[in-house]
Amino acid sequence: MPRKDVEFKSNDGVTLRGWFYTPESSTASKLPCIILINGFAALKDFGLDEVCERFVANLPIAALVYDHRSWGSSDTAPGQPRQEIIPAFQMSDLQDAVTYVHTLEEIDENKIGIWGSSFAAGLVLQVAATDKRVKAVIGQVPVTDAASAFARLMKPSDHAMMSMLFQGDRVGRATGQPPARLSVASKDPAVPACLTMDEAVDYYTGHAAKVPDLWTNDVTFRSVEYGRAYNGSHLIDRISPMPLLLVVAKHDYGGPTDLALSAYNRALEPKKLTLLDCSHFQIYSGEYFEKSMESQIAFLKETLCA
Repeated sequence: MPRKDVEFKSNDGVTLRGWFYTPESSTASKLPCIILINGFAALKDFGLDEVCERFVANLPIAALVYDHRSWGSSDTAPGQPRQEIIPAFQMSDLQDAVTYVHTLEEIDENKIGIWGSSFAAGLVLQVAATDKRVKAVIGQVPVTDAASAFARLMKPSDHAMMSMLFQGDRVGRATGQPPARLSVASKDPAVPACLTMDEAVDYYTGHAAKVPDLWTNDVTFRSVEYGRAYNGSHLIDRISPMPLLLVVAKHDYGGPTDLALSAYNRALEPKKLTLLDCSHFQIYSGEYFEKSMESQIAFLKETLCA
């Protein structure tokens, strides 16, 4: 199906790059559009091409997927480091992506949806609650409350240690030192890393091997600091009357299942829940990917593509 490279500017002048998909054929003069962003330290190349292809092959819809600023093919703001995650910037950039598709003559500006997976699901929930240009939202294996999820993974003494490291990184940056970094994923207990579970490491290293020039296995300390404090679902009750779909894994430790279900219960109608008997990373391939896609295609057919 047709795919072209595109780029657009954020409101502060950073060039964001991605892919724009359209159906092979369509009788509609203007198409709905779904905008996709990937999760923590992940690129568009980490499987989102396949998600876009599924949507466009099965629905009369266009799809835009792009890399977050400072990641993959997108640029970095002047003076800022590569591979850093600041939720406020990523949400603002997503709103700029909505503005960008508004300018495309083949897109129906009244039928724009947003999609996020894992950490990015929290981003799309918050944007959907505040930007009413968006007309539908999908959160897949959502990290609805990163602050609470992070707290569960660490002992109280570890929190104090991390706070000291964050403080040291801020002082270092202020005095001209490069930002402190740690690995995104590693099975080596001697290597400080955000993620150490086998399936997480396999996910990142497996996808990264396909695009070695675009991704390295590190992220700034500040990304962890900001991620630790982020709660993407705190405005979830304000998404209504926009249709909402959450695809939740029953055995999710990355975006804990109970936190995702609690967020869903706070959301108002119209809303739908797909609960799959898998873990966080199992949803990205195999039978659970197929089940997730089936649910999401049905949701879009009933909402943006109605």
